[in-house]
Amino acid sequence: MDKLNFPTYAFRVQGQDDAKQIFDDIRKKYVALTPEEWVRQHIIRYLIREKNYPGGLFSVETGLKYNRLTKRTDVVVYNPNGEVVLLIECKAPGVTINQDPFNQIAMYNKELRGKVLIVTNGLAHYCCEMDYEGGEHKFLDEIPDYKSL
Repeated sequence: MDKLNFPTYAFRVQGQDDAKQIFDDIRKKYVALTPEEWVRQHIIRYLIREKNYPGGLFSVETGLKYNRLTKRTDVVVYNPNGEVVLLIECKAPGVTINQDPFNQIAMYNKELRGKVLIVTNGLAHYCCEMDYEGGEHKFLDEIPDYKSL
């Protein structure tokens, strides 16, 4: 798998070649090791280890209803009250971050109303904080620590 713009982490991987799987600590099971999953596992590990996010408040690939369509969010992080504090859209490293993933996360966020949104392909990370009262968003220089949310 590609080297990403995250610290190096040790993951549990099993299988060979096209059938490799990676253990997801949040879902407590092995899942197919796709390029997007590689990014998802890195951002989760980064948030838990470097930014002190509690692993028990993560939800991975959870269903969501939007205009009667079922969609699936990549990563959602809640606070202890069940409010969404962070919403993440992951793309494979080979996917250029353009307007499309921002539109996708904005669509999910209409339902979830997260405080902070992240779009990443593992190489480039874009993070913005939502201001619902002002109807604006502000891009952040770095991903905030959990306690600052």
